[in-house]
Amino acid sequence: MKIHVVRSGDTLWGISQGYQTTINQIILANEMDNPNVLVVGQSLVIPEINREYVVQQGDSLWGIASRYGVTVQELARYNNIADPSLIFVGQMLQMPYLSHTVRSGETLWAIAQRYGVSINQITEANGISNPSLIYPGRVLRIPAPSKPVIEVNAYITRMSESGRSDVLSRGHHFTYLAPFSYRMGEDGSLLNLQDSNVLQAATMTNTSPLFTLTNEADGSFSSDRAAAILRNPAVQDTLLNNILAKMKERGYTGLNIDFEYVYPEDRENYNNFLRKAVALMHPQGYTVSTALAPKQRADQEGLLYEAHDYEAHGEIVDFVVIMTYEWGWSGGRPWAIAPINEVRKVLDYAVTAIPRDKILMGVPLYGRDWRIPWVQGTYARTVSPKGAVELAAQQGVNIQFHDTYQSPFFRYTDADGQQHEVWYEDARSVQSKYDTVKEYGLRGVSYWVLGPSFPKNWPVLHNNFRVRKL
Repeated sequence: MKIHVVRSGDTLWGISQGYQTTINQIILANEMDNPNVLVVGQSLVIPEINREYVVQQGDSLWGIASRYGVTVQELARYNNIADPSLIFVGQMLQMPYLSHTVRSGETLWAIAQRYGVSINQITEANGISNPSLIYPGRVLRIPAPSKPVIEVNAYITRMSESGRSDVLSRGHHFTYLAPFSYRMGEDGSLLNLQDSNVLQAATMTNTSPLFTLTNEADGSFSSDRAAAILRNPAVQDTLLNNILAKMKERGYTGLNIDFEYVYPEDRENYNNFLRKAVALMHPQGYTVSTALAPKQRADQEGLLYEAHDYEAHGEIVDFVVIMTYEWGWSGGRPWAIAPINEVRKVLDYAVTAIPRDKILMGVPLYGRDWRIPWVQGTYARTVSPKGAVELAAQQGVNIQFHDTYQSPFFRYTDADGQQHEVWYEDARSVQSKYDTVKEYGLRGVSYWVLGPSFPKNWPVLHNNFRVRKL
């Protein structure tokens, strides 16, 4: 897979010829509703025709496997497909093997160098006992280059049939699915979540669901609701036993605790609550994880940050989700949602306090549209990455890319004369984030939030990593 940034004068036909692929494969991979409209500055993912295939209407996994000379089982396994009958139009599959016909004078060393694999990988894949004895005309199976293995979590707020469809079509990319969210009463009771649709889809895609607990009350995170729990050990026992029963009933595999805006004086109470949760959950075979505000230092001030003790969470729980997004928040000034320079500042601190193999880096799947000049008290409109590109096309403006933030943006003036500034995510911005995950040696990534249309993300993720299934 390659990333192409549209230049003035580009056409889809010309792009397809330049990359030796087909127009249809580009259209499918990018879910282009109007292939005749390209925006200067728009990023496109380009499937490599010999390594990758984007599913079309009428395809079957058996037919695709036969075309590429692999078995259905090999293709399904390599692409984390739990049910071979469950593939979707626009889904990019990668081939576990390529075919190479040996030419006169070729050596295994030269072939291995060409494809970016080791001699041992080729000999094992082909049952070759003597690497020096290969002959012209022999067809070799070349294993795909190895990729880092990570864990991926996706939060989801839509419990409807559309949410189920999202999980079915994207679930092969996830280790965990976190339905958002179960809320708690001050007495330790639980408010029910209609999660059946998405849990069924998680099962069908071999995705491990996380029971997500929040301190939300009346539509927002409540410091008082958290305090009511964290300051009362008896209520904590009631809450945790209710959670355990619900997890067993609904088939959850772990507990994810997302307490935000916790009072600073409850910092140690929160740590002790996590210790109690782990003591109860671990013997039952469940994991415990937390969501943490994006701190850049241990003593960072502010209600969002002070009660989140990175070092304690890193010691107590199995892993953490660091919410490295919302710099460009709806009520603030126009800015990249997750500027990579700011994300790296958070990670620079985080890895000093939390083991790297316990950190999932937050990745946003959305963008925002602000009115400018920005006025205090006004709020941006949330847009999907796909919708942002369509908006730029409608407005006839070019897309720019901020090198420091590693994020695309553009400005336009609407029909009423109001100016706007839009920041969102594209193939380049998520590639930068995945490069950061590799550089820091992190456990993986966590998406907020599944739903907004961002077709380019999934091929880029698949191109960079293999996703661990539990």
